[in-house]
Amino acid sequence: MEKTLLIADDNLALCNSLKEFLDSKDGYKIVGVAANGKQALEMVDKYDPDFLLLDIVMPELDGFGVLSDLKGKKPIVVVMSQLATDGFVQKAMSYGASYFLAKPFDYDVLLRTLKDLDSPNPPKPVAASSPSPATKHNRSLDEKISNLFISVGIPAHIKGYQFLREAIKMTIETPDIINAITKRLYPGIAERYQTSPSKVERAIRHAIEVAWNRGKIENINNVFGIKIYSPNEKPTNGEFIALIADKLLLESA
Repeated sequence: MEKTLLIADDNLALCNSLKEFLDSKDGYKIVGVAANGKQALEMVDKYDPDFLLLDIVMPELDGFGVLSDLKGKKPIVVVMSQLATDGFVQKAMSYGASYFLAKPFDYDVLLRTLKDLDSPNPPKPVAASSPSPATKHNRSLDEKISNLFISVGIPAHIKGYQFLREAIKMTIETPDIINAITKRLYPGIAERYQTSPSKVERAIRHAIEVAWNRGKIENINNVFGIKIYSPNEKPTNGEFIALIADKLLLESA
């Protein structure tokens, strides 16, 4: 019997890739793709899927909020997230998730997980084990960036959060890309998220402005260890990305 799945993740490229993969497998049907937590809950009510593949960091309502509102409802939930510290994993399980996959993950591992969870004797709630050194590094970097964003007041639900995080990671991996921000950095992020470079630029700008408008300038200066900015001095997108990338590179040296 065909099993139905709902994907809830605001990374459109990942959603499309997952949909293409699972649609090609016998016995599985994607009934919907939600770009935010509120939409995910609406689609669960509408489609009543067997499985929900759920990200943690999403606009409108995060994955924990979705899990909280889902209590007592049908879908088997597989959480997919780069934020895979013990605390996040344990919280997801306590909220009712059946499995936790640390991004990036092998799609064949996901497929085996779905089959296991649908078996007569499904495994106890667990997290994907033995991440590779590269996965551990990527996860650690994501956690550091997320912690920095929390400190400086950039909320996870706005689109600029995702774009800014990608920009910092790309700058750490390829430092000279910051010198080609409009020709390489913005287009690279836009391609990954299936949007336009101009929308990437505006969203990152908005994220920085949100931090400044929240008045956490002291926290921002504390992050860098010196007083760089005053309330009336906002950095350019490139300056902010470069500063955070440089800080993280120095910490890992």
